[in-house]
Amino acid sequence: MPSISKEYKMTEEVKNPEVTSDRNSRSAETRASQTRRTPWAPPSMLDAPEPPPGYKFRWIREATRGQDDKSNMSKRIREGYEPVRAEDYPEFEAPTIESGSQKGVIGVGGLILAKVPVETADERNAYFADQAKSAMDGVDNNFMRESDPRMPIKDSDIQRSSKVEFGSRNNSDDK
Repeated sequence: MPSISKEYKMTEEVKNPEVTSDRNSRSAETRASQTRRTPWAPPSMLDAPEPPPGYKFRWIREATRGQDDKSNMSKRIREGYEPVRAEDYPEFEAPTIESGSQKGVIGVGGLILAKVPVETADERNAYFADQAKSAMDGVDNNFMRESDPRMPIKDSDIQRSSKVEFGSRNNSDDK
């Protein structure tokens, strides 16, 4: 059984500032040797800088197979998109268009980076979601019109999900 004086001495040594002053806390130590290496992955061709507050970035088609797509660009500009210039983001190394009407704009492979206000993007998404819902309602109404009293179709009979499987099944009937 240890004596009380020894226990007191042990706690004194821990509280001694000279002993603990040369120690670093665990959180201050770097764990470079324990960090995992990230596996190699092909770089993204469509990297973009962080958009400014209140804006979203989106890649829009400027050309297809080397031919300018003026109608798409005109439509996007009327929707509120503005091309993003490389000079606005000097810290971001990005491919830029070297010639033509979009000179100096961040772009790659016929796509250019454009910004749009978040409110405009949200309104656009809501508009197209409403269009899709209206189309589905029309399909449902057309389908329900085909219902016969002898074999009625109920809303619960309509399935809106599907399942796709890849590969072959291991059936004994196939052999």
